[in-house]
Amino acid sequence: MNNRLSSEELKRYSRHLALPDFDETSQLKLRGAKVTVVGAGGLGSPVLLYLAAAGVGSIQIIDHDVVSVSNLQRQILFSTDDLGKNKAETAALKMLKLNPTIHVDPKPNRIYSANALELLADSDIIVDCTDNFPTRYLLNDACQLLNKVWVYGSIFRYEGQVSVFNYKNGTSYRDLYPTPPQPGSVPDCEQGGVLGSLAGIIGSIQANEVIKIITGIGEPLAGKLLIFDSASMESSSITIPVQTQKEKIKNLIDYDEYCGYPKSIITMKEVTVQELKNLIDTKADFQLIDVREPHEYDICNLEGELIPQAEIPHNVDKISKTKQVILHCRSGARSGNMVQWLEKNHGFTNLYNLKGGIKAWATEIDTTMPTY
Repeated sequence: MNNRLSSEELKRYSRHLALPDFDETSQLKLRGAKVTVVGAGGLGSPVLLYLAAAGVGSIQIIDHDVVSVSNLQRQILFSTDDLGKNKAETAALKMLKLNPTIHVDPKPNRIYSANALELLADSDIIVDCTDNFPTRYLLNDACQLLNKVWVYGSIFRYEGQVSVFNYKNGTSYRDLYPTPPQPGSVPDCEQGGVLGSLAGIIGSIQANEVIKIITGIGEPLAGKLLIFDSASMESSSITIPVQTQKEKIKNLIDYDEYCGYPKSIITMKEVTVQELKNLIDTKADFQLIDVREPHEYDICNLEGELIPQAEIPHNVDKISKTKQVILHCRSGARSGNMVQWLEKNHGFTNLYNLKGGIKAWATEIDTTMPTY
């Protein structure tokens, strides 16, 4: 590869080159860098746009999900025309329109233990733009085994966090969170909400850390956790103590099980949306419980009894133990957790999870139903 910037590149990156301590060598380092971004959603959108604009030469995007209308409040890479399209592939097209000089490799796959090492092996830096604990522990352990730096970001409601892990053999995600929280104890953005603009702020900080690490400019957030409160516009930085022994990580494990989602969740009793429709059409005697939040219920519902997930423990007596009970949410995740919790703690044997949730109903049964 040419070790000088072309005249077109000199124009494109002229505002970089005007910076103190940023020269052509710095920009060439960006051009030669390989970065993997896991997740092309709220955090991934600004990360991908700014890395593409900055001239990072090779960017791999890993995301198996498709664009839904509720994403558009914060996932600025996408528009209404992109609904139903894969996020990684759609993001790649948008990035190449922004900067056609870079290489973008979309991977519309789910990352898991069996493919993580292969997917991440060729990258210099991994950027975590995911929203769940199993994937974060997976990325931590994979980056430890591969000796890769990874940039962590997290958002919830009005607060965001950023840190840099495994930088020069420094602190890891397991130093910050030695053990995962109990399933259901930490609401996700679907349940707890998130300010759309917060994703832009935290994602931009993540992109900033990547650029700093590649070019060697400034001091990365290694060994520190930046906490930003968008409601008060206050930020703080705490030091992350080293608490674990990295040599304990010898291989990748089942991270769903490690984070408290046992294999039994895969084999729990479920009904399909077609089976539910048949129960409704035949006027079968069963109980249908919706564990979503009231604002979700108002958007669309199956006329089930609304008992939000957080209220289930206080309303166990409302759930029948004598007839078939079907629990559902948007996708099947929350209701699946509640089926497991009720079986474990209250001895239910008649509970079924609606496979795919109300999203599956809107896709396979009633395509006129509004979705979110």
